[in-house]
Amino acid sequence: MIIASVRFRMRPGTTLEEVTRAFEVSAPKYQKVPGLITKHYVFGNGRGGGIYVWESRELAERLYSPEWKAQIAERYGAAPEIEWLDNPVTVDNVTGRVTVDAAKAA
Repeated sequence: MIIASVRFRMRPGTTLEEVTRAFEVSAPKYQKVPGLITKHYVFGNGRGGGIYVWESRELAERLYSPEWKAQIAERYGAAPEIEWLDNPVTVDNVTGRVTVDAAKAA
């Protein structure tokens, strides 16, 4: 698994209520994206974005096209920055499982 931390500056004065509505409207677009395990919308310090957990970077990069980046910039006022993070071990307290990415453990 791999994590993409996507962040972008929000327009000055954007409130939590406004960004929550915008995020909620966009959420259905991500429900059936191939390879996307979870997406967590984030907001703070004048920045918004998402923490995406993916099956692979290859599948993630299919989403982050120039068109997608342009849509984000138009919607929120700034282009997104993407930081890639390996996710070798996950603790899931909802299911009670610890998952080790076998490819990273080898």
